[in-house]
Amino acid sequence: MAPNSSLTADRSRVRVRRGLSRPRGGSRKSNTAPRPLGSWTTPWLYLGPALVVLGGLLVYPIYQLGLISFFQYTQAQVSGGEPTTFEGFGNYSALFSDSQFWQVLLATVLFAGACVVSTLAVGCALAVLLTRVRALPRLVLMLAALGAWATPAVTGSTVWLLLFDPDFGPVNRILGLGDHSWTYGRLSAFFLVLLEVVWCSFPFVMVTVYAGIRAVPSEVLEAAALDGASQWRIWRSILTPMLRPILTVVTIQSVIWDFKVFTQIYVMTNGGGIAGQNLVLNVYAYQQAFASSKYSLGSAIGVVMLLMLLAVTLVYLRLLRRQGEEL
Repeated sequence: MAPNSSLTADRSRVRVRRGLSRPRGGSRKSNTAPRPLGSWTTPWLYLGPALVVLGGLLVYPIYQLGLISFFQYTQAQVSGGEPTTFEGFGNYSALFSDSQFWQVLLATVLFAGACVVSTLAVGCALAVLLTRVRALPRLVLMLAALGAWATPAVTGSTVWLLLFDPDFGPVNRILGLGDHSWTYGRLSAFFLVLLEVVWCSFPFVMVTVYAGIRAVPSEVLEAAALDGASQWRIWRSILTPMLRPILTVVTIQSVIWDFKVFTQIYVMTNGGGIAGQNLVLNVYAYQQAFASSKYSLGSAIGVVMLLMLLAVTLVYLRLLRRQGEEL
């Protein structure tokens, strides 16, 4: 054998030992080693306490809500005077055959949609404003917004009622409306509640969107301004695509919060307005469950609300997934 052939064979054997190559005709082995057991169990161990708390505070109540909706459960069953009987989908059939339920559902969807759009518009506009003002006005605006956000719903609703009171409220005096009652008419009462809902909800949108805008590279915004883009064009063509994950979060949160509004409607319209003209699903479920002692029917309304909110959230996230967005 020639010296060059012997030297080449020695180098090949060395490369095989070091894993740099494999002999011809040999079986190809996978280089990926099996993941150790702790690599996938460790995250679940950290999440375990939170999952236990969520299971006790969220999963179990939802299970009980759905269970009660399939039984006849009224004050007679609560007091033990009559046995609890299984109704199946009887409560849902009675609910869907009630014309008032569909009227309340339509009012809830329209009211929640108006609240969501108004909250996002006010929150995003103020977030852009925060990037344009100096430090002191920005601090004052942030403190005022956080104060509105931290105010309890009952307190905020009572304050808004005092502001729009027909006898002593300053709003009627400033607008020259005399003793006009904002809670007497259906649309005016919904409008008054919408103002209070937006007032206590926009700070979350404002702070979240402002944090997202601050994360956008300033060079991008400066280049757009030098090219002559207006503020609206910068928001529509640059900020909105870059902030889409954040806008998705605040939109879903606003839909959930505004769809299940209870305190503002109950306090400001005295339980749903005159003859129930300002009822929403949450207040309607409360009336059926506690005022009429139809706990199973109120539970059925709660299940319907839960399924509707879950469907809206899943559809929205699916649309974003199709557009290639990552949340």
